[in-house]
Amino acid sequence: MLQLIETICYEKGNFHRLPLHEDRMNRSRRHFLGKCTPISLSQSLIIPETMKKQKIRCRVTFSNSIENIEYEPYILNKIESLKLVKSDAIAYSFKFKNRDSLNDLLEQRGEMDEILIVRSGFITDTTFTNIAFLQNGYWYTPAWPLLAGTRREESLKQCKIFPRNIKPEELKYYEEARLINAMRSLEEGEPIPIENIRW
Repeated sequence: MLQLIETICYEKGNFHRLPLHEDRMNRSRRHFLGKCTPISLSQSLIIPETMKKQKIRCRVTFSNSIENIEYEPYILNKIESLKLVKSDAIAYSFKFKNRDSLNDLLEQRGEMDEILIVRSGFITDTTFTNIAFLQNGYWYTPAWPLLAGTRREESLKQCKIFPRNIKPEELKYYEEARLINAMRSLEEGEPIPIENIRW
């Protein structure tokens, strides 16, 4: 059975970007299941009392309906280097629970912390984040990511980042990179030196 996931950040009494997560979840369900009754995440997510003062990662597994919800304290893992990995065949426009295709590519990282996937000659995403590059005070994110994350969508609307086609050979024109996803903001992300992104 096809299973998809949504990862939602809970912090300081709030579920971040809940309408964006809910919209993406229901769009995914319509794409694979056709006409279906929308699911309300706000009615389904309940943080345990013992966890309400922490930053929590909520992982929702769903298909036709919500199948499972997991809550766990979030710890920011430090990423300092990225290995460029080419894959023109990779497709991950929906947030599938099955991540075998991404995990297969991740095995190529060698001594680097994470991979940065290059598809059709352009930079896309890492296996678990979108990415942004700093140039002259502005942040740019790949115009065609593997997965359009909710943090990325919000940051584009707020003009914190701007879409741009970026080739690996153009990385030398940027000053640093930062990773963003539901749990990791542009401000929270550790700077990754451009020289630490290589084939």
